[in-house]
Amino acid sequence: MATCGEYLVKLLEAYGVELIFGIPGVHTVELYRGLPATRIRHITPRHEQGAGFMADGYARVSGKPGVCFIITGPGMTNITTAMGQAYADSVPMLVISSVNDRRHLGMAQGRLHELPSQSGLVAGVAAFSHTVLDPVQLPEVLARAFAVFSSARPRPVHIEIPLDVIVAEVDESQPIAWALPERPAAQSGAIAKAAALLRAAQSPLIIVGGGAQDAAMEIRALADLLDAPVFMTINGKGILPPSDPRALAGNLGMEPLRRALAEADVVLAIGTEFGETEMYPEPHPVEIGGRLIRIDIDPQQLVTHFSADIPIAADAKLAAQALIAALGVKREDRAGAARAAVIRAAVMLGLWPACKTHGRIMDLVSRTLPDVIVAGDQTEPVYCANQFYQAPRPRSYFNSSTGYGTLGYGMPAAFGAKLAAPLRPVVCLMGDGGIQFSIQELASAVEAGIAVAIVVWNNAGYGEIKAFMADRGIPQIGVDIFTPDFIGIATAMGCAASRPDDSVAFAEELARSVGRAFPTLIEIRAGSPLAIELGA
Repeated sequence: MATCGEYLVKLLEAYGVELIFGIPGVHTVELYRGLPATRIRHITPRHEQGAGFMADGYARVSGKPGVCFIITGPGMTNITTAMGQAYADSVPMLVISSVNDRRHLGMAQGRLHELPSQSGLVAGVAAFSHTVLDPVQLPEVLARAFAVFSSARPRPVHIEIPLDVIVAEVDESQPIAWALPERPAAQSGAIAKAAALLRAAQSPLIIVGGGAQDAAMEIRALADLLDAPVFMTINGKGILPPSDPRALAGNLGMEPLRRALAEADVVLAIGTEFGETEMYPEPHPVEIGGRLIRIDIDPQQLVTHFSADIPIAADAKLAAQALIAALGVKREDRAGAARAAVIRAAVMLGLWPACKTHGRIMDLVSRTLPDVIVAGDQTEPVYCANQFYQAPRPRSYFNSSTGYGTLGYGMPAAFGAKLAAPLRPVVCLMGDGGIQFSIQELASAVEAGIAVAIVVWNNAGYGEIKAFMADRGIPQIGVDIFTPDFIGIATAMGCAASRPDDSVAFAEELARSVGRAFPTLIEIRAGSPLAIELGA
């Protein structure tokens, strides 16, 4: 016999969980009793929101769910923002929390950390929330969670365990991990119709999003068979390598891409929701001139925004494989690379001036760290990089400018990314405003030995919001904020920190960051010699 808390960690290990992000509290200590008997590593963030962001970054890079142990009440209110970002971007996250004793639930007796309903609190940012009322339910509930992660649209799942259930005895001889369902394959009839449309198309266009990250090889083959340009959303970057001449730039709100959507006779969209947050700085409704074939693992997504001529509810990789088999002969008469080159050139001509500055920064990052993972916040460098940056491979570029759009995400998410891929360099793009939301997580990264380069663009305020207010004739109140000494703070926390004067020193500091056992903060101040050299 073991306690429910001890049995839980054995179940998690059986499902392949390697890391848990959590801050122990009096309500969750029993979840930790069994951890030493497993191979699971525990990371202690400095805030539950940081735990959620780390779990998010880990999940995006590894493809596995990020797992968190969260305290009742304030811990849950703290992590809901991170769950919202993961929910919006379809990121698998398992949040396991305590909750008050079963006999106290809903009684409003002023118990420690009491909420009227934790499940109600997270209902809008979770695939589901379940209260384990008996230890024997645990294997089934965890199987439901991992079925969401492996076989459906991945999103956060919340499981709460009452304090009296955590310590209840459970028979360890019960089955550990349940067999999980396979990902859904496409129906042969829908694939045949899609293949017929694509074979007849004269100017096809492919759009791929975060839901297609694990189908990169198949999408490259489709682009080759169809001789079609490929637009990758922010979360789809890296599906085509930087060298592929069919890769497009910009966003679907830009005139060259809107024109391409209008002129394409068939659009094949795989794993994308056509979200407006992709279309900075000027969102537009997506208008498709020709026929639309849409592939998504979520049936409801197939009937969101507009109707598809051929909606296919299936896993992106399986559907792409079926399409490849059905298409047959390669087409070479559609000038895919030439069409893509024209669109790219038009996009680059239309980019705003700051993109040149941040393009030079990203060039330095790519040349110095060729296989880099880039995680970002909501900040000018990210908005710019979203338009032109080409990631080296899938699951290598992501940020919080998409979906929920929260500040403070980038740095803890980068720490989670590094834990998922310890042998790859990781760079975080932050603004001086966003980093103040989560700067305390530098301490957790030093403690865990996480080597990430954090590039802070410091324009002494909320620069994007200030410009937004100015454009609309709104008094610029609350955007010129006090900016602390980031170098001093980072150094005090045990990090390396510098403010390089030129691009050579910047690249050298990037290179040095890889060999360290702690974060490296690199600050670029607007108006500094380095910023002027970069064209700011």
